[in-house]
Amino acid sequence: MIKVDNLSFSFPQKELFKNISFTLEEAQHCAFIGTNGNGKSTLIDILMDPDRYLFEGKLEIDPTCKIGHVSQFSQLDKTKETTVFEYIGEQFIKIQNEITSICMEMETSSDIESLLEKYQLALDAFDAIGGDDFESNMNKKLNLANLMKLKDLRVSDLSGGEFKLIQVMKEMLHRPDVMIMDEPDVFLDFDNLNALKNLINSHKGILLVVTHNRYLLNHCFNKVIHLEDMEIQEFDGRYLDYNFSLLQTKIELQEIAVAEKEESERNEKIINNLRVIATYNSEASRGRALKARVRFQERLEARRIKAPFVAIKQPDIRFGIENEIEDAVVVNVNNYSVTFDELLLDNVNFEIKSTDKVAIIGSNGTGKTTLLRDIFKNNKDSIEINADVKVAYLSQVQDEMLKDSNTIVEEFIDAGFATYDEVRSYLSNYGFEGEIVNQKIASLSGGEKNLLQLAKVSASNANVLLLDEPTSHLDTYTQIALEKAIVDYKGAIIMISHDFYTVVNGMDYVLIINDKTIRKMSMRKFRQMIYASHFDKDYLEAEQNKKSVEMKIELALKATDFERAKGLVDELEALIKLL
Repeated sequence: MIKVDNLSFSFPQKELFKNISFTLEEAQHCAFIGTNGNGKSTLIDILMDPDRYLFEGKLEIDPTCKIGHVSQFSQLDKTKETTVFEYIGEQFIKIQNEITSICMEMETSSDIESLLEKYQLALDAFDAIGGDDFESNMNKKLNLANLMKLKDLRVSDLSGGEFKLIQVMKEMLHRPDVMIMDEPDVFLDFDNLNALKNLINSHKGILLVVTHNRYLLNHCFNKVIHLEDMEIQEFDGRYLDYNFSLLQTKIELQEIAVAEKEESERNEKIINNLRVIATYNSEASRGRALKARVRFQERLEARRIKAPFVAIKQPDIRFGIENEIEDAVVVNVNNYSVTFDELLLDNVNFEIKSTDKVAIIGSNGTGKTTLLRDIFKNNKDSIEINADVKVAYLSQVQDEMLKDSNTIVEEFIDAGFATYDEVRSYLSNYGFEGEIVNQKIASLSGGEKNLLQLAKVSASNANVLLLDEPTSHLDTYTQIALEKAIVDYKGAIIMISHDFYTVVNGMDYVLIINDKTIRKMSMRKFRQMIYASHFDKDYLEAEQNKKSVEMKIELALKATDFERAKGLVDELEALIKLL
């Protein structure tokens, strides 16, 4: 359906792709992955509208191919009174009305021939979207996503997550040959994420989905396209199997690298000895031997294997803390309530101690963000903040904490850094190096903006962190780096997140929104609740065992014990087959 052949493209300030090639073919559900800022969304834009871009190489799209698209950022039109049924069925209703209008016109018009032609075109368009079964298919999609209750609601009354799912359904019901979605999972709660999984897995056509969500990656796709450092790698199989193949390659390359390093060091010693001898023995044979050894060393360096898909550098996220607070309550919420059009939260009571790491969990639109923002603003009588607390805040609305008109450097100068060199040195830990620091924040990807927010939070050295959807748009490598930073942090964290892995890997307990109030839940019970709702019976145990073996492999590689690492890989392969 779609073939990309040796495609290259760059912006004035950055080269994005260099001779990349891949294909999208029948029955492929493809995950499109890669670190933030590598150009995934740009590549999708090129696929959607190739005439807009000046690129090198070939892009072949079957002329009969119909492409559906769900964009990364979608805005709800609050002014329209359209119902969910009318929104999803917009094209269906339009064609249906057109057919009715043509039939009525036929009753009085003498120009039957042109009307018959219009009638046939309308019938063909109706058939192309499965018009006879359209409403039945729509009801099936709504039931699959457990959203049948929304059918007669106004679109303007939906939460952001519900609207995203409705967009996905609308595009799928148009029966595209290729469906392209750019991070459709961002901000979805657990139930809506599960609904998206069901919609993806039920779709019969080709799918290309940009996602960093580990739940979807592990459960939805039969092909992986990985964009990294201007190169593309294709893998036919599950994301779990792709990661396993990368781990095997990593072990192999590290073993080769250790052997090559030893050989290089031996050769360097020989070169140094030959140079010493050459200072007092000028025989031509000695000179030739020295030159031969130098050339051999150059060849050793040249053949070093470069593996952009294996050796991916994680950002070095570290949440510093200037003033640790010893075993005290840092945030006290007492009888807190919030109302918009309706009462969202009522009689909310909880306290956060100085080293608590807590996730606030609840469905979309239940008041979580408002609560976190109110804690940050500290202007409610129902919220009491310890006098020794310094708060840092990461907002899911990125331009709330970042100024789009600033360059990256200017943003951090405004945040209190003294010099440009200081900013550059600091941001290099987060992967912002070279000319990118002079780019406007408005030009960055969603993941790059969130990574900048994390860098600002870290630089604040605050002892209480308020993180609203910190993993949104972040690539999986940065998500893992964030989890490690959370575990190592010595202060308190209150985090809103729908990312199951970040919650269970970093939080001490959760605060669950239920029936307009909040109750505390242990991590053990939370795990059991999520696994009972969204995973197979034995998935939790298999995944925990997998993670344990992966950590053992990592330790074996650090110790360059390659035989042990290879033995553990066999054990890991057996576990992956259970997932």
